[in-house]
Amino acid sequence: MAFSQKSQLQIARNSIGKLQFAITNKQDTKKQLSILGEGLKAIETAQNDKKTKKWPETWAIKAYLSSYISIIDTDEGNSDKYYGLAVAAIDSARRIDKFQANTRLIYASVYNINIKKQDKANSAFKNNDFTTAFNSLKEVSDFFPKDTTLAVNTAIAAQNIRNFDKALEYFKRAKEAGIKNPVVFQNLANIYTSKFDHDLAIKTIEDGLKLNGEDINLTNDYINLLLDNERYTDAIHVIESTLKVDKNNKLLYFLYGYLYQNSGNYNTAALSYSKALNIDENYFDAIYQLGLAYVDSANEALKSGKDGSQKFSSFINRAEIALLQAHEINQNDKSTVQLLIDIYTRKNKLDKVQELKSKLEEF
Repeated sequence: MAFSQKSQLQIARNSIGKLQFAITNKQDTKKQLSILGEGLKAIETAQNDKKTKKWPETWAIKAYLSSYISIIDTDEGNSDKYYGLAVAAIDSARRIDKFQANTRLIYASVYNINIKKQDKANSAFKNNDFTTAFNSLKEVSDFFPKDTTLAVNTAIAAQNIRNFDKALEYFKRAKEAGIKNPVVFQNLANIYTSKFDHDLAIKTIEDGLKLNGEDINLTNDYINLLLDNERYTDAIHVIESTLKVDKNNKLLYFLYGYLYQNSGNYNTAALSYSKALNIDENYFDAIYQLGLAYVDSANEALKSGKDGSQKFSSFINRAEIALLQAHEINQNDKSTVQLLIDIYTRKNKLDKVQELKSKLEEF
């Protein structure tokens, strides 16, 4: 009887060799399933024998054959059945394989199981079952830690269940494995920002820009982070460098002007706003800030003493023109109306003042 069970084990061993031959020679799934069925029939006989059921090889072979069926059988119910059998067999093989004589076969089985887990995770993801997707994907990603796509998908699943610590862990894994996708660096930076780790957020975007130097979204995020953290000089340098490449970016011209306006350099600010308006003449924010820059310049002119009144009139007239254009684009903006009231008050155009005050009351 023992000899008979050893023979069954040999049949099962031979089926692995036949399967490898079939795979190498690209034989169809039907042929492969036939070989697998023959091997499993033999191994099930062996596992029911008092002697061979204690052999780790019996369970390692069952794990491998079952796991392979789970990834090639198109019948979902059958595939899931053999997935479960493979998981149980892997557990048994590991438990009794004290000398680790079947490590390669067990590893191959675990590999196949993770392929199946990935399929199950992808299906769960499509059905918006992100908890199931994450639980499966993290196990697969832990088995294939260098697979950046897996790491990213695991992180996205974690984000969808608001597990941001795990999202951070798997986005970092993708980054450390060499991914270049700028979106990964953006996501990492956003998570660091939410944790108030602004220095790491900035460093992460800088790392992303080293790999994606001309990515406008990364650049915009970088500028915004620098501005949020009051690193205005650094932001100006980044904007200047970017505008050498991207000469039609109205937002960057606007930000450049805004930074110089805040530092008191109204001439440079006005020039930058004008460049933004050359790109989009109806860009409200740029027209409004241009008008405000002229108002600031007018106020500075009054302080200068000599020729101050002439310069004041020139700047206040420019401010009026710009702010009227801004008002035409957005007639409901209170700040624009208030600035125009201030200008007309200075010009002693009281009818205009009254008209705009009435409009302001309507808001």
